[in-house]
Amino acid sequence: MTTQTHSTTLVSASNLTCIREERILFDELSFDITEGEIVQIEGPNGAGKTSLLRIIAGLSRPYAGHISFKGENITRCRDEYNEALLYLGHLAGIKSELTAEENLNFNLRISGYNDFNTNDILAKVNLSGFEEALAGHLSAGQHRRTALARLWHTNCKIWLLDEPFTAIDKKGVEELEQLFLAHAKRGGCVILTTHQDMGIIRDDVLRKIKLDYRFV
Repeated sequence: MTTQTHSTTLVSASNLTCIREERILFDELSFDITEGEIVQIEGPNGAGKTSLLRIIAGLSRPYAGHISFKGENITRCRDEYNEALLYLGHLAGIKSELTAEENLNFNLRISGYNDFNTNDILAKVNLSGFEEALAGHLSAGQHRRTALARLWHTNCKIWLLDEPFTAIDKKGVEELEQLFLAHAKRGGCVILTTHQDMGIIRDDVLRKIKLDYRFV
């Protein structure tokens, strides 16, 4: 007799409609994202990929529809949802007047973490030797890796990532994809936008949501 296991649905979108500057980006969009999934939001520039991520994060409100967390509208479980969520936007969000170590320390502490070793975490994103370098002196790729470093020290189950591979070299992309797979295997989910082809080809893990550009 075979025992079936059912993954928990973490994020659900119900009939989402998004309008920006009197143009419909998408409408009646519904989907469920479960534990163990990596979901890539695809589409050309202007199709609404970042808008969709911001709606999922609760940072923007849809024109219609809603987002649920484990079956409950996120407006009614805001604190619990925020604790489960890690959102990294398209911009690195790094303060140029702080060092790489200070930036990571700040981001982890405002997320509620106190027990961590910033040098060990920065080493995981190949920033050993740059811990005390001012972020203003770092390259775009080093900025991005400083921002992404918090992925190596988080208990959040839901990762929302807007273009995480921007300015990252091929080796860095491969390392991130392996991290995504490990996170999914632990029961988390990753929802990301990217214009790059991903090396993850497992249909049981990777799923795509396609958005099209609308002219009206």
